Amino acid sequence: MSAAVRPSDGALTGIIPRFFARVARITIGIFREIGQRVHFAGEIGRAFGEPRTWAPLTVRQMRAIGVDSLPLVGIVAAFIGAVTAYQTTYQLFPGVQLSVVGWITRQSIVLELGPLLTALVLAGRVGARMTAEIGTMRVTEQIDALETLAYDPVAYLVVPRMLAGLTMVPLLTILAIGIGISCGAITVVSATRVRLADYNAGLHLTFIPFQIYYALIKATLFGTSIAFICSYQGYITETGAEGVGRSTARAVVISSVVILLLDALTALYLAPKLAP
Repeated sequence: MSAAVRPSDGALTGIIPRFFARVARITIGIFREIGQRVHFAGEIGRAFGEPRTWAPLTVRQMRAIGVDSLPLVGIVAAFIGAVTAYQTTYQLFPGVQLSVVGWITRQSIVLELGPLLTALVLAGRVGARMTAEIGTMRVTEQIDALETLAYDPVAYLVVPRMLAGLTMVPLLTILAIGIGISCGAITVVSATRVRLADYNAGLHLTFIPFQIYYALIKATLFGTSIAFICSYQGYITETGAEGVGRSTARAVVISSVVILLLDALTALYLAPKLAP
């Protein structure tokens, strides 16, 4: 009986140290990742002190992130606004005022769909491009060449993208909100029994200016996170084309998850202030 117990005791004795060793490795890895990103953020803050390096490149990045993304953001916002307003109209039960369509469409697009979907679209389009560009420069040793030429690679590559993301994502969000609400009005007026006066009345119902500020706060956080995460993933890309692809995929996934997390946290802390 005792001989039968000893092997299981030995196996258990071996499993416990391996379990704690694995937990320790995972914990150390998490803190290492956090430390590396904090250090990278510090490097970005230091690089802001070199405006002669990043200022000439910022406008170019604003165009790449903002102007070149206008068609895609506009198409997504138009369809979201049209579908939201149309679906809302046919979910109403008898006796409900038709102005509710405009109110629900405004609330949905301004508070949630406009900032969130714009950020997710940009994470896939702009974020992937950002990571691939910086990652390719890393694997082809162009970043090392910048250091050899006495250029700060963080000021040259990261700061312009941070400023462009911080500036253009809120602007694209405002544009997306306007397009979404306008396409919603065109859709319900032309395809349903809702009149334009009813829709406009709903747009003004319980509106407070903080709703716009709320959307801009979200967009600013989303734009900053996209630029920071994607630039960081490109900056630490490993050697080879496979490394660039892996960094690009990881950057899109992480930035999308962070956007959803920031969206939830923003709603948790700021939603009570939206009450009329």
